[in-house]
Amino acid sequence: MESFHDVRFPLGISFGATGGPERRNEIVQLTSGQEKRNARMRRSRRYYDAGTGVRSLEDLYAVMAFFEARRGSLHAFRFRDPFDMKSCPPHMEPTPFDQPIGTGDGQEKRFALAKTYGEGADGYQRRITRPVADSMLVAVAGVPRVISQDYWIDAGTGELVFYDTAVPPDGAAVTAGFVFDVPVRFDAERISASVTAFQAGQIPSIPLVEVL
Repeated sequence: MESFHDVRFPLGISFGATGGPERRNEIVQLTSGQEKRNARMRRSRRYYDAGTGVRSLEDLYAVMAFFEARRGSLHAFRFRDPFDMKSCPPHMEPTPFDQPIGTGDGQEKRFALAKTYGEGADGYQRRITRPVADSMLVAVAGVPRVISQDYWIDAGTGELVFYDTAVPPDGAAVTAGFVFDVPVRFDAERISASVTAFQAGQIPSIPLVEVL
């Protein structure tokens, strides 16, 4: 990803944000009255508004400083999605067996992280590119592996990389659990702030968009 700053948007503000995934489909009504539906985008894209998370002058200043440091929409950055940040349901803790990410062949060392929504043929696999490295839990053929001893995380791609001495054998299922961030950028060239009361600040809208 070009022009990515590996820093996280202020956590306290992100947990007050609103937003979620967007799908773009084309729906055409035929003369028979039936519909024909086509997906215009293969992957969903997430949009957020962090303005609802600003509650104080300190929050306001933190957003302003962060916006300036990213040069507005020029540089992407990490954002913690308050609704979807784990390889497991939000009320649970990640385990090494949460998500299947591949099958070993005795040679492949790199495995892309993913999170699957739904089951079977209808399941949607979402690529995860910004995992939190120290949250990673990995298992091969049901046996947990150790980070820094058996594998490492490529910060540039978010891929799981096994060392030569720990390459998954042929047919071995590779699974992982993790906490992750979403790569986003500001979806505006201007931030408008106001002081609403003593020691209180407000930014009506801080639009963010996922960078695919």
